[in-house]
Amino acid sequence: DYLIDNFTRLGRSPNDVELMMFAQANSEHCRHKVFNADFVVDGEAKSQSLFQMIRRSTEATPRGVLSAYSDNSAVIEGSVAGRFFPNPTTGLYQEQSEVVHILIKVETHNHPTAISPYPGAATGSGGEIRDEGATGRGAKPKAGLTGYSVSNLRLPGLPQPWEGPQSKPDRIASTLEIMLEGPLGGAGFNNEFGRPALAGYFRTFEMLVPGPRGPEFRGYHKPIMVAGGLGNIRETHVDKGQIPAGAPIVVLGGPALLVGLGGGAASSMASGTSTETLDFASVQRDNAEMQRRCQEVIDRCWEVGDDNPIISIHDIGAGGLSNGLPELVYDSGRGAVFELRKVPNDEPGMSPLEIWCNEAQERYVLAINPARFEHFEGLCQRERCPHALLGRATDDGLLVVNDEHFGNRPIEMPMEVLLGKPPKTLKDVVHEPVDFPPFSLEGIAVEEAVSRVLQLPTVADKSFLITIGDRTITGLVARDQFVGPWQVPVADAAVTTASFDVYSGEAMSMGERTPVALLDASASVRMAVGEALTNIASAPIAAMSDIKLSANWMCAARYPGEDAKLYDAVRAVGAELCPALGLAIPVGKDSLSMRTVWEDGGRQASVTAPLSLIVSAFAKMADARNALTPQLRTDVGPTSLVLIDLGRGQNRLGASALGQVFGQLGQEPPDLDDPGDMKAFFAAIQRLNSLGLLLAYHDRSDGGLATTVIEMAFAGGTGVRLDLDQLRGDSLSLLFNEELGAIIQVRRADLDRLLPVLERFGLGDCSFVVGQPIPDDMVEVWHGGLIFRESRFELRRLWSATTHQMQALRDNPTCAAEEHECRCDPENAGLFAHLTFDPTQDVSAPYVARGHRPAMAILREQGVNGQIEMAAAFHRAGFAAFDVHMSDILEGRVDLDDFVGLAACGGFSYGDVLGAGEGWAKSILFNERARDGFASFFARKDTFALGICNGCQMLSNLSSLIEGCEHWPHFVQNRSERFEARLIMVEVEDSPSILLRGMAGAKLPIAVAHGEGRAEFDEEHLDHVESLIAARYVDHRGVATETFPFNPNGSPNGIAALTSPDGRVTIMMPHPERVFRSIQYSWRPEGWGEDGPWMRLFQNARLWVA
Repeated sequence: DYLIDNFTRLGRSPNDVELMMFAQANSEHCRHKVFNADFVVDGEAKSQSLFQMIRRSTEATPRGVLSAYSDNSAVIEGSVAGRFFPNPTTGLYQEQSEVVHILIKVETHNHPTAISPYPGAATGSGGEIRDEGATGRGAKPKAGLTGYSVSNLRLPGLPQPWEGPQSKPDRIASTLEIMLEGPLGGAGFNNEFGRPALAGYFRTFEMLVPGPRGPEFRGYHKPIMVAGGLGNIRETHVDKGQIPAGAPIVVLGGPALLVGLGGGAASSMASGTSTETLDFASVQRDNAEMQRRCQEVIDRCWEVGDDNPIISIHDIGAGGLSNGLPELVYDSGRGAVFELRKVPNDEPGMSPLEIWCNEAQERYVLAINPARFEHFEGLCQRERCPHALLGRATDDGLLVVNDEHFGNRPIEMPMEVLLGKPPKTLKDVVHEPVDFPPFSLEGIAVEEAVSRVLQLPTVADKSFLITIGDRTITGLVARDQFVGPWQVPVADAAVTTASFDVYSGEAMSMGERTPVALLDASASVRMAVGEALTNIASAPIAAMSDIKLSANWMCAARYPGEDAKLYDAVRAVGAELCPALGLAIPVGKDSLSMRTVWEDGGRQASVTAPLSLIVSAFAKMADARNALTPQLRTDVGPTSLVLIDLGRGQNRLGASALGQVFGQLGQEPPDLDDPGDMKAFFAAIQRLNSLGLLLAYHDRSDGGLATTVIEMAFAGGTGVRLDLDQLRGDSLSLLFNEELGAIIQVRRADLDRLLPVLERFGLGDCSFVVGQPIPDDMVEVWHGGLIFRESRFELRRLWSATTHQMQALRDNPTCAAEEHECRCDPENAGLFAHLTFDPTQDVSAPYVARGHRPAMAILREQGVNGQIEMAAAFHRAGFAAFDVHMSDILEGRVDLDDFVGLAACGGFSYGDVLGAGEGWAKSILFNERARDGFASFFARKDTFALGICNGCQMLSNLSSLIEGCEHWPHFVQNRSERFEARLIMVEVEDSPSILLRGMAGAKLPIAVAHGEGRAEFDEEHLDHVESLIAARYVDHRGVATETFPFNPNGSPNGIAALTSPDGRVTIMMPHPERVFRSIQYSWRPEGWGEDGPWMRLFQNARLWVA
């Protein structure tokens, strides 16, 4: 009716282009009709929409929120830091002290991930990254998070008693396929773009339960794929500018392709209700290297500050240009005229509808300041980033699209028709009560309960999801998922620093308890908020009100009872809990088609997801050095474990991991009963942390107290004794209830200081000393006597079984087996540090003090992403670090004769499509100016060069230009057949390398992150390079190794770094530039100062130049 009325007034019928454009722009995915609807619940008209209740949280606590609900992501207050980037005029990297505000965003990409997991998850991450970059007048993505909810895995090598046979429609991927391929897509995009993935969750749930119409299957055949993160933005760029009439409108990025057509509409439908053709057509494809080029252009724009040429920017996602271009100008009250055939197009056979509405990725649309347009074009050309002028803004409010090919106008309509206000949806819904049988503990033995719960993927080791993602890129990561010398993935929150000169920064965490919604939707969402808070409490945050939340809502709208539960849940969080806690929810998303239906043997089958709220918490943070981890300390004398039980002895088991593995849901789930307790808990943890009383911290969540303590034992490499006698309840309920709370470790001598603090915060009567580490490797539970005793290594074998099986299916199974044995090896002493020099002694200091900074070329090619941290390390060592793009050299703007040093940085030059570093090297070897310039540079005796990761791969392909290096290897795919990101051990060899002088014999942790790091030699060349080996991978005993994962790529003889015979050129796959500060390590020995040991490499360079 809305369209009929409007086109009747226009005196014509809509054409196919306009209808498709309207279908995308006004889909549930884009317009959130349910969240803006009027609700009638059980016959009672409600005064507030869902969105109004969500906004209520920010209206109640607006402090610290700079932008909410009006842009691609929200912006919250950050802290002052020396932001590090190249001078827009000179290219010299420098620090600029300013407020570094934080942008936050979390998206979901559920439908595409169900249909085609790898590209679905990849474009989910890519789209969310674009949302961050397209905030305000341009911003910089910084750190990511990822989450997955799926049905039962049904691993072929690890059948579980709670899993039955699978049934699903043919058109969607199986759960196993989703989890084998989807995480590779999400991680792969983050890796290639250059954003560390630092936090996440993984839940499996599928169960036959009572429903309003009888037994029904609830689960995640349509998965949840969460992609989110945080970034930074300048204060003057937070708000989009007002676009003037006549402003040029540009598309930045890749070409139009016939992919993703109808994605916005398809994702708004229940899986299985659309046609198979639409399902597959609606999935986009990814090209992270192109998006990296776009981001480099955006970075060059915001770096100029007030002269930023970008007035406004919007990413291209659902609906393609048909949604993005109108939204860009409509926000300024403008119309626009566009030329359809100016759209860069790699498929010229596409119709006007397909050109206008396809969802080809890695594109942004921008309104450019006319006076700065030529400058903007120069930036694009330097970064080799495709761009096109599509049209200009107008002041008539009309959307006009001309097609010079057909000589017509496929679109001519008022903007208000497309993006105005169609009639509001009315939701008349009712509750549908369901009776559930009570939880029964009869016949469940503690040993079997522990074994099953530790193997539930929601609880189990998630390393297979983490090592595939780069977690050290940027050099600003202070806390990733891995904890302690054994790198156990149990961190509660991720932490990043605001820059390289401060310890302040950002923290983020996640929380979700979706199965609880089957019993009590309101309890489920309160628990999700509670878990996000108990996770982020591990970071030093000044006040709970500094935390801002993203709320991502999933629901099977129109399914009996679900819409009423959705209203209850949104009210519980948005209108009640968050205002009571002083928390704002300035950003979020909804996906309300979480049901899969199909024909199975002539009958309709379905699986419906529980109502699901995924909460992500973000906050500015005072000092990353004070972030707590679950690693139990065994080096500080006698200690005790204290349980803070926010459930206050209720021990509710409903919808717990224990219930799931024994096929039960129960009746009464845990809940966040008292917001006052949560506020007191958060304040108490912050106070105790500031007093230095806390040695370790881990929140209680999935798997209950048993899992919490066992994970802490894994991280600390110790046995533990758990004593339940002070607690009220039966053993199973005490061990496996998932009430909110935490375990903290404290020196026994400090208990008299700690317990009174908890008392003062009103938590004394729910805090109990429940155990301590013990010197052997056993985990013991006592409750009126010894009720459980098992080896920590056997428990680790159970906990890591899922990750081992997933790695064996996905990666090289031999490597998977080697790593599993390593995890469970009692002889594995973990990471360590053996120093042969004093890292607190700055050998370059006398020369830096003279004030002269030698010129250093920080070299990058398109797709390289590691230049900032490389520049920061050389800047700290006393160099003048300059941003040099290969286009500067090829086009004669920069001459290597002007530099004494060259650092080739890590990343994915040309997307590694020609082999790692191969394309970059060939762009030099096959260009006379570049080849001569590099040959001359290497021949000069006063120069040095360092190649890291992709730069290492590139320089190895230039060995013909470097004297004495003809035997250097090529670098090929890792032995594991997978990208590997880890903190591993290397030993510095006694070699000619000028950069490693005085470091020989040192055995140190270092970051690696690469997919093609295995050094491959011609058979007769390996002996020739023996004297040129600068570093080797070593195992836990400090012995050179080829065993995985100590050697992450399988290089022969443990080779990690090589040098030239004169020592002036060094290449290495590990990343010293990402760990030049101690804070950048996920684990480091106590007592390290500001500089990490690898800072010596950069200081040695300055010393040699002197």
